[in-house]
Amino acid sequence: MNQAKTIAIITGGISLLLAIGYLILVQLLDFRGEMIPAPIFEMILP
Repeated sequence: MNQAKTIAIITGGISLLLAIGYLILVQLLDFRGEMIPAPIFEMILP
């Protein structure tokens, strides 16, 4: 029973680290500003 509890705590900690890392990544990408699409006329003309 003790080993199962230890594994559950470790996997829970890994899950929390991944969730916090994901939130930080999303905030950093959002901080860059508004995404502006490429102008269409430059893609059509060679």
